[in-house]
Amino acid sequence: MLRINDGSDRVELPGSSGLDMRTSVLCWLLSLSAFTGASLPPPCDSQIYCYGAILDHMQRAKFFTDDKHFVDMKLNSPPDLVLSSFHNLSTEFLNSMVPPAKLQEFLDQYFEEPGTELEPWAPPDWNAQPEFLTGIADDKLREWAGQIHNLWNSLGRKIRSDVKDHPELYSLIYTPHPVVVPGGRFRELYYWDSYWVINGLLVSGMTSTARGMIQNFLYLVSRYGFIPNGGRVYYERRSQPPFLTLMVESYFKATNDTEFLRAALPVLKDEYEFWMQNRSVALDVAGAEHRLNRFHVEAGLPRPESYTDDLELAEGLSEDSLTHAQSVSSNEQLMGLRDQLWAELKAGAESGWDFTSRWYIDAEGHNGGALKDTRTSQILPVDLNALMCRTERTLASFCRLLGEDELAAVYQQATARRVEAMEAVLWDPERGAWFDYSLLSKSKHLEFYASNLAPVWAQCFSLPEMGERAVQYLKESGALKFPNGVPTSLRESGQQWDYPNAWPPLQHMLIEGLSQLPSGEAKQLALDLAQRWIRTNWRAYMQHEAMFEKYDVNGDGKPGGGGEYEVQLGFGWTNGVALQLLQQYGASLTSAASRSGCDLLLPLVFTAAVALR
Repeated sequence: MLRINDGSDRVELPGSSGLDMRTSVLCWLLSLSAFTGASLPPPCDSQIYCYGAILDHMQRAKFFTDDKHFVDMKLNSPPDLVLSSFHNLSTEFLNSMVPPAKLQEFLDQYFEEPGTELEPWAPPDWNAQPEFLTGIADDKLREWAGQIHNLWNSLGRKIRSDVKDHPELYSLIYTPHPVVVPGGRFRELYYWDSYWVINGLLVSGMTSTARGMIQNFLYLVSRYGFIPNGGRVYYERRSQPPFLTLMVESYFKATNDTEFLRAALPVLKDEYEFWMQNRSVALDVAGAEHRLNRFHVEAGLPRPESYTDDLELAEGLSEDSLTHAQSVSSNEQLMGLRDQLWAELKAGAESGWDFTSRWYIDAEGHNGGALKDTRTSQILPVDLNALMCRTERTLASFCRLLGEDELAAVYQQATARRVEAMEAVLWDPERGAWFDYSLLSKSKHLEFYASNLAPVWAQCFSLPEMGERAVQYLKESGALKFPNGVPTSLRESGQQWDYPNAWPPLQHMLIEGLSQLPSGEAKQLALDLAQRWIRTNWRAYMQHEAMFEKYDVNGDGKPGGGGEYEVQLGFGWTNGVALQLLQQYGASLTSAASRSGCDLLLPLVFTAAVALR
């Protein structure tokens, strides 16, 4: 039996004994629906920005190419007045179906364009000649690094005081300090993006700006008990990978500010407890109990910022899916399945990987299918648990530094238990890597994802040879054959967190992890991947005068694609990763073509191929 900890009680759900896997999957969906009630709560409490007739009418009308546009708009009248006016308007039409022309008039009367709630902000600690530039040997890369450093000014934002004074008129969540935003459609603060943004700011010597961003996240934990996905009310019931402790670690290493650390530590503990109480699963393996974390969001209805995408996807669910269910009516079952699909999509968004074949579990229980088969909450992710492990170890070190030795021992024990659990559940000794674990099939998903090496980045493994085994796994995976980075996966699903896209945070985690291993081979591979990634970014900038959120591994400087929206410019975490790599490897990196492409890694790939014979 699988025991799921939902934060208060433990609930036993049926396994697949005596049932085929298709029936098991359906029983899981129905049992979840029964457990959480007839319907899940909405994404937030706002009847305008998160649920209700206004949201439904406006998004279905498709006035904007991006659903996020409407839910970022400002109200120019109190919400009660807007709701009352819309109710009166809808009563004038059959079945309350307001025609598009009248909707447009209503929109123009009560809403303002998004973006007015934020104003451009030039960080006062920005310096035109940061010290790290002197360590970059290549003239072209040094000039380019200066241009990336300049981008912090274009991405700085300050929330207008009216948001604090009249929060009911905005979907934006007020935070007290200015921020550096990702860019493009992402005009507000985002959680896990900010780890690499903050690291980039620290490379640029902008410790005050970095401190302010961390203070915003501490403020959000104090307000919500966790950090929402982003700075909008429609993100209030989901988070993102919890990097706050590592943000504080980066800041502390740069400043040695013990008083800031002392003030932050209680909040870091609170966030950690949230993830352990609300995003943890206890399971038995060979008679031993282990606890690991997952992404899990209990909120129904479509995501407000992707409303029509979610509606259209749910139309693919039909009563044919309910053949094995008998306890409630087909209509109730279908409503429950739709709500659970929307909850699973939110969990996918919470993972940061929205979306990917990685979260698919089809009716047979395999890691296959399509977007409608997203089952994020039923997968124990390697990277989340690696992050939690590194967080536990970092909290232990913080506690020791501040003289809290007993608590340090608690977090150190948690780290040891985590490593043991990851090796019992996620590690595959034959393949030499860690793999996501399906709670439905009770088996590992053995596809390649860049996240499979996250424990190397987190340094969460018990034997030194496990890190070197992971290097061999990477070499043999086929993921190193691409000229412009390591792809997120080797599956071409059409989703943006799959092949052929390469994402900055994953490149950085791979490179940092490899660089920490003792072998010369691993360190050389880290340098080679850094060269490959920097040249991809540099070529794109030369062609487009822009940094992108993701890149195509097959095209020199080609932006990535796929997913729900067009590739975005800016771009916060791309800039941060590039600056970190330029600082770390600046003496060796070059813009010259001879140092790019697959030729760098051919000897490594050839060695792996020979080893497989």
